[in-house]
Amino acid sequence: MTPVQQQDFLQHLESQQRKDSLAMYNNLVFRCFDECSKSFRSKRLDDGETKCINVCAEKFIKLTSRVALRFQDIQQQKAKDEAAGVQR
Repeated sequence: MTPVQQQDFLQHLESQQRKDSLAMYNNLVFRCFDECSKSFRSKRLDDGETKCINVCAEKFIKLTSRVALRFQDIQQQKAKDEAAGVQR
């Protein structure tokens, strides 16, 4: 890959990572807002809503991290399996 191609690839990768990050953030906001905001009596969240959103966000982040780790494990196992297949 030429340096120009590498640069283009890295820029595309960074752009995709930003899009993925924004999509994850938006998903978190919509999911937790829908789950936790039930009344609109004031412009501020009440204590129950704040706690619910904090718990929801924490669960979402833990789930996302766990899925990423599991995906990484699967990819590593796949690479090991492919390497073992090449060595045979």
